[in-house]
Amino acid sequence: MELKRHITEQVQQDLGRKMVFIGGPRQVGKTHFAIHLRPQEEFEYYNWDSDEGRGAILSKEFSNKPLIILDEIHKYRRWRNYLKGMFDAIRAGSAPMREILVTGSARLDFYRFGGDSLQGRYHYIRLLPLSFNEVKGKSQGDLETLFRFGGFPEPFLLQSEVETKRWNREYRSRFVREDLRDLERVQDLGALELLLGRLPDCVGSPLSLNSLREDLQVAHRTIANWVNILERLYSIFRVPPLRGPKIRAVKKEQKAYFYNWTFVPNDSFRFENLIAVHLLKYVYWMQDSQGEEMELRFFRDSDGREVDFVMVRDSKPELMVECKLSQTDLSPDLQYLSNKFPKARAFQVHLRGEKDYQTPSGIRVCSAIKLLEEFI
Repeated sequence: MELKRHITEQVQQDLGRKMVFIGGPRQVGKTHFAIHLRPQEEFEYYNWDSDEGRGAILSKEFSNKPLIILDEIHKYRRWRNYLKGMFDAIRAGSAPMREILVTGSARLDFYRFGGDSLQGRYHYIRLLPLSFNEVKGKSQGDLETLFRFGGFPEPFLLQSEVETKRWNREYRSRFVREDLRDLERVQDLGALELLLGRLPDCVGSPLSLNSLREDLQVAHRTIANWVNILERLYSIFRVPPLRGPKIRAVKKEQKAYFYNWTFVPNDSFRFENLIAVHLLKYVYWMQDSQGEEMELRFFRDSDGREVDFVMVRDSKPELMVECKLSQTDLSPDLQYLSNKFPKARAFQVHLRGEKDYQTPSGIRVCSAIKLLEEFI
Protein backbone atom coordinates (compact mmCIF):
# COMPACT_ATOMS: atom_id res chain seq x y z
CA MET A 1 0.00 0.00 0.00
CA GLU A 2 1.35 3.40 -1.00
CA LEU A 3 0.96 5.84 1.88
CA LYS A 4 0.98 9.53 1.07
CA ARG A 5 1.48 11.61 4.17
CA HIS A 6 -0.65 14.70 4.69
CA ILE A 7 2.32 17.03 5.24
CA THR A 8 3.85 16.51 1.77
CA GLU A 9 2.66 19.65 -0.02
CA GLN A 10 3.28 21.91 2.98
CA VAL A 11 6.87 20.71 3.39
CA GLN A 12 7.57 21.21 -0.32
CA GLN A 13 6.21 24.74 -0.11
CA ASP A 14 8.07 25.67 3.09
CA LEU A 15 11.44 24.40 1.87
CA GLY A 16 11.54 27.18 -0.67
CA ARG A 17 11.73 29.81 2.07
CA LYS A 18 13.20 28.32 5.25
CA MET A 19 14.63 25.21 6.80
CA VAL A 20 11.99 22.63 7.66
CA PHE A 21 12.16 20.58 10.84
CA ILE A 22 10.07 17.41 10.99
CA GLY A 23 9.55 15.97 14.46
CA GLY A 24 7.53 13.04 15.70
CA PRO A 25 7.71 9.64 17.36
CA ARG A 26 10.51 7.29 16.39
CA GLN A 27 9.65 4.97 13.48
CA VAL A 28 6.57 6.98 12.55
CA GLY A 29 7.94 7.34 9.02
CA LYS A 30 9.94 10.59 9.11
CA THR A 31 13.02 9.24 7.32
CA HIS A 32 10.95 7.37 4.73
CA PHE A 33 8.96 10.53 4.10
CA ALA A 34 12.09 12.66 3.73
CA ILE A 35 13.92 10.42 1.26
CA HIS A 36 10.81 9.99 -0.88
CA LEU A 37 9.99 13.68 -0.99
CA ARG A 38 12.16 14.29 -4.07
CA PRO A 39 13.73 12.14 -6.80
CA GLN A 40 16.95 10.46 -5.66
CA GLU A 41 19.15 12.63 -7.84
CA GLU A 42 17.88 15.79 -6.12
CA PHE A 43 18.85 15.12 -2.49
CA GLU A 44 21.57 13.76 -0.24
CA TYR A 45 20.78 12.08 3.07
CA TYR A 46 23.03 12.32 6.15
CA ASN A 47 22.31 10.45 9.38
CA TRP A 48 24.06 11.57 12.56
CA ASP A 49 23.75 8.04 13.95
CA SER A 50 26.04 6.62 11.23
CA ASP A 51 29.80 7.14 11.20
CA GLU A 52 29.74 8.22 7.57
CA GLY A 53 26.90 10.66 8.06
CA ARG A 54 28.38 12.13 11.24
CA GLY A 55 31.72 12.63 9.52
CA ALA A 56 30.16 14.44 6.58
CA ILE A 57 28.13 16.68 8.87
CA LEU A 58 31.08 17.64 11.05
CA SER A 59 33.36 18.30 8.07
CA LYS A 60 30.53 19.97 6.09
CA GLU A 61 31.48 17.89 3.06
CA PHE A 62 28.09 17.90 1.38
CA SER A 63 27.16 17.06 -2.18
CA ASN A 64 26.00 19.76 -4.57
CA LYS A 65 22.47 18.38 -4.72
CA PRO A 66 19.74 20.97 -4.09
CA LEU A 67 18.29 19.32 -0.96
CA ILE A 68 20.20 18.22 2.14
CA ILE A 69 18.44 15.91 4.61
CA LEU A 70 19.93 15.84 8.10
CA ASP A 71 18.55 13.04 10.28
CA GLU A 72 18.91 12.99 14.10
CA ILE A 73 21.33 15.94 14.04
CA HIS A 74 19.76 17.22 17.28
CA LYS A 75 21.91 14.61 19.04
CA TYR A 76 24.90 16.82 18.18
CA ARG A 77 25.47 19.12 21.14
CA ARG A 78 26.02 22.23 18.98
CA TRP A 79 23.41 21.50 16.35
CA ARG A 80 21.55 24.80 16.76
CA ASN A 81 24.55 27.02 16.03
CA TYR A 82 25.62 24.60 13.30
CA LEU A 83 22.33 24.95 11.42
CA LYS A 84 22.16 28.69 12.05
CA GLY A 85 25.57 29.16 10.48
CA MET A 86 24.74 26.95 7.51
CA PHE A 87 21.42 28.65 6.81
CA ASP A 88 22.81 32.18 7.21
CA ALA A 89 25.68 31.37 4.84
CA ILE A 90 23.23 30.14 2.21
CA ARG A 91 21.03 33.18 2.64
CA ALA A 92 24.03 35.53 2.39
CA GLY A 93 25.23 33.85 -0.80
CA SER A 94 28.54 32.68 0.66
CA ALA A 95 27.52 29.03 0.39
CA PRO A 96 25.85 27.10 -2.44
CA MET A 97 22.08 27.47 -2.62
CA ARG A 98 20.51 24.48 -0.89
CA GLU A 99 17.31 23.53 0.88
CA ILE A 100 17.66 21.98 4.33
CA LEU A 101 15.32 19.36 5.79
CA VAL A 102 15.92 18.20 9.36
CA THR A 103 14.24 15.19 10.95
CA GLY A 104 14.35 13.82 14.47
CA SER A 105 12.53 11.68 17.02
CA ALA A 106 12.24 14.45 19.59
CA ARG A 107 10.58 17.83 19.95
CA LEU A 108 12.99 19.79 17.79
CA ASP A 109 11.25 22.99 18.83
CA PHE A 110 12.23 22.19 22.41
CA TYR A 111 15.84 21.03 22.02
CA ARG A 112 17.18 24.56 21.70
CA PHE A 113 18.88 24.99 25.05
CA GLY A 114 21.50 27.75 25.06
CA GLY A 115 23.35 29.17 22.08
CA ASP A 116 21.90 31.36 19.38
CA SER A 117 18.22 31.07 18.59
CA LEU A 118 17.03 29.55 15.33
CA GLN A 119 13.93 31.71 15.47
CA GLY A 120 12.74 32.87 12.07
CA ARG A 121 14.92 30.39 10.21
CA TYR A 122 12.73 27.29 10.18
CA HIS A 123 9.23 25.90 10.09
CA TYR A 124 8.45 23.04 12.45
CA ILE A 125 6.01 20.38 11.23
CA ARG A 126 4.98 17.33 13.24
CA LEU A 127 4.43 13.93 11.65
CA LEU A 128 2.17 11.67 13.72
CA PRO A 129 0.98 8.08 13.19
CA LEU A 130 -1.11 7.13 10.19
CA SER A 131 -4.69 8.31 10.32
CA PHE A 132 -7.87 6.72 9.00
CA ASN A 133 -7.76 8.95 5.92
CA GLU A 134 -4.04 8.39 5.27
CA VAL A 135 -4.58 4.63 5.06
CA LYS A 136 -7.53 5.35 2.73
CA GLY A 137 -9.99 3.95 5.24
CA LYS A 138 -13.57 3.55 4.11
CA SER A 139 -15.13 0.67 6.02
CA GLN A 140 -15.58 -0.75 9.49
CA GLY A 141 -12.93 -3.32 8.64
CA ASP A 142 -10.43 -0.56 7.87
CA LEU A 143 -11.12 1.06 11.24
CA GLU A 144 -10.74 -2.26 13.07
CA THR A 145 -7.41 -2.83 11.33
CA LEU A 146 -6.12 0.56 12.45
CA PHE A 147 -7.43 -0.14 15.95
CA ARG A 148 -5.65 -3.51 16.17
CA PHE A 149 -2.32 -2.72 14.56
CA GLY A 150 -1.87 0.99 15.24
CA GLY A 151 -0.77 3.86 13.06
CA PHE A 152 2.96 3.18 12.85
CA PRO A 153 3.74 2.10 9.27
CA GLU A 154 5.65 -1.14 9.89
CA PRO A 155 3.15 -3.01 12.11
CA PHE A 156 0.20 -1.52 10.22
CA LEU A 157 1.47 -2.81 6.89
CA LEU A 158 2.38 -6.24 8.30
CA GLN A 159 -1.04 -6.63 9.97
CA SER A 160 0.07 -9.50 12.19
CA GLU A 161 -0.82 -9.77 15.88
CA VAL A 162 2.47 -11.53 16.65
CA GLU A 163 4.60 -9.07 14.68
CA THR A 164 2.80 -6.13 16.31
CA LYS A 165 3.64 -7.49 19.76
CA ARG A 166 7.26 -8.08 18.76
CA TRP A 167 7.51 -4.61 17.24
CA ASN A 168 6.04 -2.99 20.37
CA ARG A 169 8.47 -4.81 22.62
CA GLU A 170 11.49 -3.87 20.50
CA TYR A 171 10.22 -0.30 20.14
CA ARG A 172 10.10 0.25 23.90
CA SER A 173 13.54 -1.26 24.34
CA ARG A 174 15.15 0.90 21.65
CA PHE A 175 13.37 3.97 22.95
CA VAL A 176 14.92 3.53 26.40
CA ARG A 177 18.36 2.42 25.25
CA GLU A 178 18.79 4.87 22.38
CA ASP A 179 16.63 8.00 22.57
CA LEU A 180 16.70 8.36 26.34
CA ARG A 181 20.39 7.57 26.54
CA ASP A 182 21.34 10.00 23.78
CA LEU A 183 19.09 12.93 24.62
CA GLU A 184 18.27 12.97 28.31
CA ARG A 185 20.13 12.68 31.58
CA VAL A 186 18.33 9.83 33.31
CA GLN A 187 20.28 7.91 35.89
CA ASP A 188 17.75 5.16 36.57
CA LEU A 189 16.69 3.94 33.11
CA GLY A 190 15.29 0.76 34.64
CA ALA A 191 12.79 2.66 36.79
CA LEU A 192 11.78 4.87 33.86
CA GLU A 193 11.19 1.72 31.80
CA LEU A 194 8.91 0.51 34.59
CA LEU A 195 7.03 3.81 34.33
CA LEU A 196 6.55 3.19 30.60
CA GLY A 197 5.08 -0.18 31.45
CA ARG A 198 2.75 1.33 34.05
CA LEU A 199 1.37 4.24 32.00
CA PRO A 200 -0.79 2.21 29.54
CA ASP A 201 -3.05 1.28 32.46
CA CYS A 202 -3.46 4.99 33.26
CA VAL A 203 -4.92 5.93 29.88
CA GLY A 204 -8.49 7.17 30.10
CA SER A 205 -8.24 8.45 33.67
CA PRO A 206 -6.68 11.60 35.13
CA LEU A 207 -2.97 11.01 35.54
CA SER A 208 -1.93 10.85 39.18
CA LEU A 209 1.75 11.58 39.58
CA ASN A 210 1.47 10.88 43.29
CA SER A 211 0.14 7.38 42.63
CA LEU A 212 2.97 6.71 40.18
CA ARG A 213 5.49 8.04 42.70
CA GLU A 214 4.22 5.58 45.31
CA ASP A 215 4.25 2.67 42.86
CA LEU A 216 7.83 3.30 41.75
CA GLN A 217 9.14 4.55 45.11
CA VAL A 218 10.73 7.69 43.71
CA ALA A 219 10.36 11.40 44.45
CA HIS A 220 7.45 13.39 43.04
CA ARG A 221 9.88 15.70 41.27
CA THR A 222 11.52 12.71 39.59
CA ILE A 223 8.21 11.35 38.29
CA ALA A 224 7.22 14.78 37.00
CA ASN A 225 10.54 15.10 35.19
CA TRP A 226 10.24 11.63 33.66
CA VAL A 227 6.74 12.33 32.33
CA ASN A 228 8.04 15.57 30.79
CA ILE A 229 10.84 13.61 29.15
CA LEU A 230 8.40 11.10 27.67
CA GLU A 231 6.46 14.00 26.18
CA ARG A 232 9.57 15.62 24.71
CA LEU A 233 10.52 12.34 23.05
CA TYR A 234 7.05 11.76 21.58
CA SER A 235 6.20 8.70 23.62
CA ILE A 236 3.13 10.21 25.30
CA PHE A 237 1.13 13.41 25.21
CA ARG A 238 -1.00 14.99 27.89
CA VAL A 239 -4.41 16.61 27.48
CA PRO A 240 -5.28 19.39 29.97
CA PRO A 241 -8.80 20.14 31.23
CA LEU A 242 -11.14 22.65 29.65
CA ARG A 243 -11.53 25.86 31.62
CA GLY A 244 -13.97 28.70 31.40
CA PRO A 245 -16.46 30.87 33.29
CA LYS A 246 -19.43 28.72 32.27
CA ILE A 247 -18.17 25.55 33.96
CA ARG A 248 -16.77 24.56 37.35
CA ALA A 249 -13.92 22.65 35.82
CA VAL A 250 -11.05 20.85 37.51
CA LYS A 251 -7.82 22.78 37.11
CA LYS A 252 -4.81 20.56 37.67
CA GLU A 253 -5.80 17.12 36.41
CA GLN A 254 -4.49 15.97 33.05
CA LYS A 255 -4.93 12.85 30.96
CA ALA A 256 -2.05 11.03 29.27
CA TYR A 257 -2.18 9.12 26.00
CA PHE A 258 0.29 7.21 23.84
CA TYR A 259 1.06 7.99 20.22
CA ASN A 260 1.03 4.21 19.79
CA TRP A 261 -2.45 3.25 20.99
CA THR A 262 -1.70 -0.50 20.69
CA PHE A 263 0.26 -0.15 23.95
CA VAL A 264 -3.10 0.24 25.73
CA PRO A 265 -4.51 -3.17 26.77
CA ASN A 266 -8.09 -2.13 27.53
CA ASP A 267 -10.19 -1.93 24.34
CA SER A 268 -12.34 0.98 25.50
CA PHE A 269 -9.36 3.10 26.47
CA ARG A 270 -7.43 2.03 23.36
CA PHE A 271 -10.30 3.34 21.24
CA GLU A 272 -10.30 6.58 23.22
CA ASN A 273 -6.54 6.82 22.64
CA LEU A 274 -7.00 6.27 18.89
CA ILE A 275 -9.48 9.14 18.74
CA ALA A 276 -7.14 11.31 20.84
CA VAL A 277 -4.28 10.85 18.37
CA HIS A 278 -6.50 11.69 15.40
CA LEU A 279 -7.78 14.86 17.04
CA LEU A 280 -4.30 15.91 18.19
CA LYS A 281 -2.96 15.30 14.70
CA TYR A 282 -5.49 17.73 13.30
CA VAL A 283 -4.75 20.30 16.02
CA TYR A 284 -1.00 20.07 15.36
CA TRP A 285 -1.58 20.35 11.62
CA MET A 286 -3.65 23.50 12.01
CA GLN A 287 -0.98 24.97 14.28
CA ASP A 288 1.94 24.02 12.03
CA SER A 289 0.45 24.82 8.62
CA GLN A 290 -2.07 27.58 9.33
CA GLY A 291 -0.82 29.17 12.54
CA GLU A 292 -4.15 28.56 14.25
CA GLU A 293 -4.52 28.90 18.02
CA MET A 294 -5.95 25.45 18.66
CA GLU A 295 -5.74 23.02 21.57
CA LEU A 296 -7.06 19.62 22.54
CA ARG A 297 -8.62 19.40 26.00
CA PHE A 298 -11.01 17.26 28.00
CA PHE A 299 -13.91 18.30 30.22
CA ARG A 300 -14.33 17.37 33.85
CA ASP A 301 -16.07 19.44 36.50
CA SER A 302 -16.28 19.39 40.28
CA ASP A 303 -19.54 17.38 40.09
CA GLY A 304 -17.81 14.53 38.27
CA ARG A 305 -19.26 15.17 34.81
CA GLU A 306 -16.79 14.29 32.07
CA VAL A 307 -16.46 14.44 28.27
CA ASP A 308 -13.48 12.80 26.63
CA PHE A 309 -12.33 15.57 24.27
CA VAL A 310 -12.98 19.20 23.49
CA MET A 311 -11.22 20.85 20.57
CA VAL A 312 -10.69 24.53 21.26
CA ARG A 313 -9.97 27.31 18.76
CA ASP A 314 -9.13 30.81 20.01
CA SER A 315 -10.13 29.73 23.53
CA LYS A 316 -13.64 28.72 22.37
CA PRO A 317 -14.90 25.12 22.23
CA GLU A 318 -15.37 24.08 18.61
CA LEU A 319 -15.86 20.32 18.81
CA MET A 320 -16.82 17.89 21.60
CA VAL A 321 -16.28 14.15 21.35
CA GLU A 322 -17.37 11.34 23.65
CA CYS A 323 -16.00 7.88 22.87
CA LYS A 324 -17.83 4.58 23.39
CA LEU A 325 -16.58 1.13 22.43
CA SER A 326 -20.09 0.08 21.38
CA GLN A 327 -23.32 1.94 20.72
CA THR A 328 -25.01 3.13 23.90
CA ASP A 329 -27.47 5.77 25.01
CA LEU A 330 -26.43 9.39 24.75
CA SER A 331 -24.07 10.53 27.49
CA PRO A 332 -25.83 13.01 29.81
CA ASP A 333 -22.45 14.65 30.44
CA LEU A 334 -22.03 15.34 26.73
CA GLN A 335 -25.56 16.74 26.63
CA TYR A 336 -24.76 18.98 29.61
CA LEU A 337 -21.61 20.37 28.01
CA SER A 338 -23.32 20.81 24.65
CA ASN A 339 -25.99 22.90 26.35
CA LYS A 340 -23.27 25.09 27.84
CA PHE A 341 -21.63 25.63 24.43
CA PRO A 342 -24.40 25.23 21.83
CA LYS A 343 -22.30 26.63 18.97
CA ALA A 344 -19.78 23.78 19.25
CA ARG A 345 -20.38 20.61 17.27
CA ALA A 346 -20.85 17.51 19.44
CA PHE A 347 -20.28 13.85 18.61
CA GLN A 348 -20.72 10.62 20.51
CA VAL A 349 -18.80 8.06 18.47
CA HIS A 350 -18.59 4.28 18.79
CA LEU A 351 -16.09 1.80 17.43
CA ARG A 352 -18.67 -0.93 16.89
CA GLY A 353 -22.32 -0.38 16.12
CA GLU A 354 -24.72 0.82 13.45
CA LYS A 355 -26.57 3.67 15.15
CA ASP A 356 -26.38 6.96 13.30
CA TYR A 357 -28.71 9.76 14.31
CA GLN A 358 -28.82 13.36 15.49
CA THR A 359 -30.54 14.44 18.67
CA PRO A 360 -32.96 17.41 18.73
CA SER A 361 -30.18 19.48 20.29
CA GLY A 362 -27.81 18.66 17.42
CA ILE A 363 -25.54 15.99 18.93
CA ARG A 364 -24.47 13.39 16.37
CA VAL A 365 -24.37 9.77 17.58
CA CYS A 366 -22.58 7.65 15.00
CA SER A 367 -19.69 5.39 14.05
CA ALA A 368 -16.22 6.85 14.57
CA ILE A 369 -15.79 6.57 10.80
CA LYS A 370 -18.14 9.53 10.30
CA LEU A 371 -15.96 11.69 12.52
CA LEU A 372 -12.53 10.51 11.36
CA GLU A 373 -13.27 10.95 7.68
CA GLU A 374 -13.55 14.70 8.34
CA PHE A 375 -9.93 14.99 9.43
CA ILE A 376 -6.54 14.62 7.78
